[in-house]
Amino acid sequence: MMGDWYVIANIPTFIEKGAHNAMESYRQDQDGTIATTFTFRANGFDGERKTYHPRGFVKDATGAVWGMRFVWPFKADYRIVHVAEDYGQIVIGRQARDYVWIMARTPTIPEADYQRLVTLIGTQGYDIRKIERVPQRW
Repeated sequence: MMGDWYVIANIPTFIEKGAHNAMESYRQDQDGTIATTFTFRANGFDGERKTYHPRGFVKDATGAVWGMRFVWPFKADYRIVHVAEDYGQIVIGRQARDYVWIMARTPTIPEADYQRLVTLIGTQGYDIRKIERVPQRW
């Protein structure tokens, strides 16, 4: 999970609406927490660069359930819903099924992979009509 991930599509949170070139980077620190850097351009490829630094806390033995703290002391529920066999694509969701993220190690993925992941997300109880592609141009 560590390293860089491009956000391919999501059901966006309020801060992500209009995001372009969205990317998350994860690094496990000595204390076991996950230092996260989330960056994107607001409302266009030339938009203002936004950067957030939430901290992740692995909450179960599988490593699939995290608490993600954006503002102390609150930790949002994040779950690794799917990991591709080649570790090139992941889906992160939430127990509430309100937000979801398709991410990849590359800024684009094949259309067949995208459609398969959207179908998977639908079977997990998410409203796929709310999924938006995140424009990526590097």
